[in-house]
Amino acid sequence: MALFRLPSTSPPPLAPRGHGLVLRAPVMADFPQWAELRDRSRQYLTPWEPIWPSDDLTRSGFRRRLRRYAEDISTDRSYPFLVFREADEVMIGGVTLANVRRGIVQAGTIGYWVGEPFAQRGYMTAALRALLPTLFGELNLHRIEAACIPTNAASVRVLEKCGFTREGLARRYLCINGAWQDHLLFGLLNEDFRG
Repeated sequence: MALFRLPSTSPPPLAPRGHGLVLRAPVMADFPQWAELRDRSRQYLTPWEPIWPSDDLTRSGFRRRLRRYAEDISTDRSYPFLVFREADEVMIGGVTLANVRRGIVQAGTIGYWVGEPFAQRGYMTAALRALLPTLFGELNLHRIEAACIPTNAASVRVLEKCGFTREGLARRYLCINGAWQDHLLFGLLNEDFRG
């Protein structure tokens, strides 16, 4: 196995599954279900996310998002996944591995969201548990990082249940809901992962 994975012209499609879930890259056919879930969950998600673009829930906004995703995947910068229940193919949320760094780092940052109807039911913990073997395996990462607002107790629980270690506090780290917010920093190393 190569120590450092270099970007290729066509990365393998990733579709991890496990714990009753399937994760895969978004496609245009996902737009109706994605837009409905995001719209239905807007108030729930607003405190934890950047301000949405005015056209975020439009078909053209989604198409633009898919173009950016395709470019990011092809350049090994980011890997977006939508999360579906395997039994009925209902979308429950999304996970993105972003800010992929190669060379001597071999790391990426994970972010996630879950639709309000599916919150506090263990889905995101299950989704990360299904995804982490792929990140450490096929993508050959050494370290996965995550950050969350200190008051987001549900997100802290997800990370801790998945084995992430709290590593510190980044002051005014990300602009969330229009304000620079402090974030707790978490990390998970390949050798510490118990898949």
